[in-house]
Amino acid sequence: MSNVGLIIEERPADIGNFLVGRLLPFRGKRMVGPYIFIDHMGPAALKDYQNLDVPPHPHIGLSTLTYLFEGAIMHRDSLGTEQEIKPGAVNWMTAGKGIVHSERTPQYLRNSEKNIHGLQIWVALPKDKESMEPAFQHIESEHLPAWKIGEVSFKLIAGEAFGYKSPVATYSKQFLLEIHSPVRQNLKIGQELFGEAGMYILEGSIENDGFTYEPKQILVAKEASLCEFTINADTTIYIFGGIPFEEERFIYWNFVSSSKETIELAKQKWLNQEFQPVPEETDFVPLPAEK
Repeated sequence: MSNVGLIIEERPADIGNFLVGRLLPFRGKRMVGPYIFIDHMGPAALKDYQNLDVPPHPHIGLSTLTYLFEGAIMHRDSLGTEQEIKPGAVNWMTAGKGIVHSERTPQYLRNSEKNIHGLQIWVALPKDKESMEPAFQHIESEHLPAWKIGEVSFKLIAGEAFGYKSPVATYSKQFLLEIHSPVRQNLKIGQELFGEAGMYILEGSIENDGFTYEPKQILVAKEASLCEFTINADTTIYIFGGIPFEEERFIYWNFVSSSKETIELAKQKWLNQEFQPVPEETDFVPLPAEK
């Protein structure tokens, strides 16, 4: 990416019975546009006795985006939603003033070998939407805008770019693009972007200013409008970002807010188990101890 300002390396993080690669937040860059949290999950091969089991846990002040490359996850939430997530589809859950959800291996896969690979993303809500009613949306892959520039394929997962708008119900000006190239090609796309921009390299490599960049890192541009690079053959990348918020965002566990007081209230509410529960789920993730 032209004018690379920061390189963020993927760091291992433990989410219970599963290791992920943590990308955001980062001590030198807490957010890119409204994007405040990104985990690279997998790729992992699970045995017939191993399953993804993240019990009910709460969120406030953000939208979660689950995007799979392999495998399947059963999403259940306190709105009564029960939705299986498969590769290429978008699960977009807006927490607003508070939601609880679980993420588990679907029942039909629990006794067989399976793979899991994907991205878990949090997008902070603008201040006037932080206390909105929670909502859930599921969009199949074929309903996302897709197009080509030369041999390079583009898909708009969320937000707006290149004159397209994703059907995902975002609440601030942003973009999340999937770009795949079977060939080596130069791309100059900065004029289509706005605000801040980051690039995650999933597979393959890109070249810029004599440097080659490979997977498991985020490149953050100094200016989104100067985004130009060479994408190499058999490469898949994700470009994300948008207009940053004027107010600082605080993050504690699964809570995001422009107000520390709001986070403290959410912590106490979860300790008291006052969030709306997920139907038919009885266990939950306890509030982590203060470090």
